[in-house]
Formats: sequence, structure tokens, C-alpha cells
Amino acid sequence: MTQAAYCLFETPLGTCGIAWKEQETPRISPVVTFFQLPEATRSLTDTRIAGSSGGRKARVPPPRIAGIIKKVQKHFHGDVQDFLDIVVDLDGAGPFARQVYEAVRKIPAGRTMTYGELAADMNRPTASRAVGQALGRNPIPLIIPCHRVLASGKKPGGFSAHGGLETKAKMLEIEGATIGLRQAGDPLGRI
Repeated sequence: MTQAAYCLFETPLGTCGIAWKEQETPRISPVVTFFQLPEATRSLTDTRIAGSSGGRKARVPPPRIAGIIKKVQKHFHGDVQDFLDIVVDLDGAGPFARQVYEAVRKIPAGRTMTYGELAADMNRPTASRAVGQALGRNPIPLIIPCHRVLASGKKPGGFSAHGGLETKAKMLEIEGATIGLRQAGDPLGRI
């Protein structure tokens, strides 16, 4: 029987959480089931990942998960990483959502696509709204990089993580891509 577990870790954006399933066979690496971007507090991040994963809190993650944590930390420090080699568990997602998540994982860091472009690439040109809905339920943001998908006209669109569009903009900026969130008349050019 597989067991679910999770842990919290620090990044420049705040406390993140990662959850995984430990496999029955020790030779098989654990698979990532959830990823939690920072909430307003560490406690809220803990509550969210605990509820989403249904797992126990681990004091020390297994080596493969520890390696993923290091990659995430490097990424948020500006050393952009590729997360395609990370095995994810999408058992709770339907067939269309899985197709969306697989397509999004192919968008390289520093690049963006619109919901419509992604739908067209999936041979579902009228499904841009459904693509957005699937991305809004993405259980593994960053590793499934939903932040790289924008609304038509390259407008920011939505982002369901704490901090919303500001968090999305920060994540894109780390990767060398930007979106127009700056307010006219803001002398500091804040996002």
C-alpha cells in the first residue's frame, strides 16, 4: 500500500509544500501528488498541503523528493530549472485535464502561451475556457507550469495561488518572461 506524505520548505517566495506517494517497492521513486505555492503564512501553507495531500507530515523527505526541493529552491533563486523529469501522479484528474497538464509541461521556462494557443495545440481550438478551468485546478503548480499560460492578447489571465497575478508575475519574471501588470502612474513600477 502506498502512503502519502508531505513536507514544507523555504524559498525566496515563501514557504512551499510538496506531497508525494511513497511506493510499495523501495526501488521505485516516490511520485509528486501536490505542490503548494506559498500562502500568507507558513501555517496556512501547512494547512493547505495537509488537506490537499491527505498525507502525514514527514520530518525528512526521501532523497528523490529532497532533490526536487533543491531544484525548486534553485529555481526561485533565479537558477531556472527544468522539471520535466519529475514523475507526477495525476490520478485525480480527468482525461482532458491530464492532456492539458501534459501540454503545459512542454512550455519551456521563459516562454508563454495563451489559453487559446494551448487549446489549438491540443487540437481542441474551441476549448480555451476548459483549458483555463483545468489549469485553475492544477494540483502541482510550477512542476506543471500553469503560470506560463496567459489570456488572449497576452494579458495575465488568472492565477489561483495566494497573491494571484502578482505571484504569477514573479514566477514569470524569475524565468525571464514578463506580463503587463504594472499600473499606469505607479512611480515605483511595482507589480
